[in-house]
Amino acid sequence: MKEVNILLVDDHAIVREGYKALINAQPLLTVVAEASSGEEAYRLYQQLQPDLVLLDLSLPGQSGLAILQKIKQNNESARVIIFSMHQNSAFAFKALNAGACGYITKSSTPDELLKAISDAMQGKVALSTDIAHLLAVKQVEGCSGPSEKLTIREFEIFRMLVEGATKDHIAETLNISSKTVSNCHYIIKKKLDVQTDLELFRVALKMQLIKQDAGA
Repeated sequence: MKEVNILLVDDHAIVREGYKALINAQPLLTVVAEASSGEEAYRLYQQLQPDLVLLDLSLPGQSGLAILQKIKQNNESARVIIFSMHQNSAFAFKALNAGACGYITKSSTPDELLKAISDAMQGKVALSTDIAHLLAVKQVEGCSGPSEKLTIREFEIFRMLVEGATKDHIAETLNISSKTVSNCHYIIKKKLDVQTDLELFRVALKMQLIKQDAGA
């Protein structure tokens, strides 16, 4: 494997320091830049064109999914591994569908992360053991989940709505109009076959996008 330059994206400095130390200790792997927000990550990606982006999903401002989509639109061959606390097949499916070459949970061992980087650079899909298991179970069950009915933008708005974000905040975060958010809100409810926001919240609970005590 040739030398690999990595952009590390996470909003927690102490988390970045830990993973940067792990990565930089490996031959041929170098963290060339760090970002704490999606907007900064996209700017650095355009500027540096790293070989690989290690991207957290939960970021201030635009989420990792939104930035993943922007990066892939900018460069279809970009390699991006999602590295997230979300041990959830819905998030993994959306990330892979948006063009991620891997999805690794933060509960994974350091060896799993390093193997994922190696796999991604070899053109393989890199999945941590827990996510591979969840996706395999889903495939065996043969049923499509609610998230698969939504576009990336709709999924983002859905996630933010059930987390309690206002439409104005969502519009500002995603750099779209409040009218677009309202239209998407209507479409999301229609696609998920629900009538009210309470039903929408229950769908999110079932998908484990939010915790049982959210909003309590």
